[in-house]
Amino acid sequence: MVATIRYEDIVKVPKALLHDHLDGGLRPATIVELAAEVGHELPNTDPEALGRWFVEAADSGSLERYLETFAHTVAVMQTAPALRRVARECALDLATDGVVYAEVRFAPEQHLERDLTLDEVVEAVLAGFAEGSALAAEAGTPIRVGTLLTAMRHAARSQEIAELAVRHRDAGVVGFDIAGAEAGFPPTRHLDAFEYLQRENFHFTIHAGEAFGLPSIWQAIQWCGADRLGHGVRIVDDITPGPEPTLGRLAAYVRDKRIPLELCPSSNVQTGAAPSIAEHPIGLLRDLRFRVTVNTDNRLMSGTSMSREMALLVEAFGYGWRELQWFTINAMKSAFIPFDQRLRIIDEVIKPAYAKLLP
Repeated sequence: MVATIRYEDIVKVPKALLHDHLDGGLRPATIVELAAEVGHELPNTDPEALGRWFVEAADSGSLERYLETFAHTVAVMQTAPALRRVARECALDLATDGVVYAEVRFAPEQHLERDLTLDEVVEAVLAGFAEGSALAAEAGTPIRVGTLLTAMRHAARSQEIAELAVRHRDAGVVGFDIAGAEAGFPPTRHLDAFEYLQRENFHFTIHAGEAFGLPSIWQAIQWCGADRLGHGVRIVDDITPGPEPTLGRLAAYVRDKRIPLELCPSSNVQTGAAPSIAEHPIGLLRDLRFRVTVNTDNRLMSGTSMSREMALLVEAFGYGWRELQWFTINAMKSAFIPFDQRLRIIDEVIKPAYAKLLP
């Protein structure tokens, strides 16, 4: 089975992506051009060399060091035209990789250095996604992009960003998120925002269980009411390995409730959340039938794509088309768009494509 799955074939099959950061997926050439326009100094102005620098700088085993690389991408995303361009190119790049549905997140509060308002930031990004999606459809690679607005967990603007997300919910914003260093900044600091979102019947995910362990996951679910877990990889700390693994109370709850895990294999290895792709908990979690999804996190910093992530799993775990379809359908089931729209993509796009490949 494994020998028959080629990378170029993985690119062609439809994929769904739930965890991708806009400021972590810029084209190196775009960064160079935008940096020149605003006078931002880069580590290297050769696009190819700059791309390598991002991967090497992020490949440190430290989440904090990993996050430092974003200083350069965020610096060039401070004007409406720049945001619009980055979003347009993001949609096109994902579509070219065979992604048919994507939820891309970004933190509006990080794009205010040149006097844009929060609403103007969101409007520029949404316009870019619309342009990119239209161009992708014209090229024969249709994609739907939903936007998640992220609040930084070390800041104090989560309520404001939550209200911003709800304000744009009918224009393409499908959910809310908090991100940033987990240690010392628990999700419970933002309870007001999460309670507001629940009152508004709005979806949200929380970065939890990546750099910090089970308490982060427990708080995200039981205190804050997260619909999904951003990463959530440390849920394995509540699983006793063995011929018949034993689930602790929290792990069992996550599995029983079908809470989606937004796993990002390459990124998890880079930040030290997993020792290697071959030893990534995704294998165990998939075997135990958790609601596992495969994601890119930051395509620039990880030098990756959805197709590459799936190819790495095929190589590491011997997965075939059936497993790749399972991951893809899991993601679509867990998307933040209406149920009937999720079902339509599963039944009309994903299943027919994989049916041609399954024995």
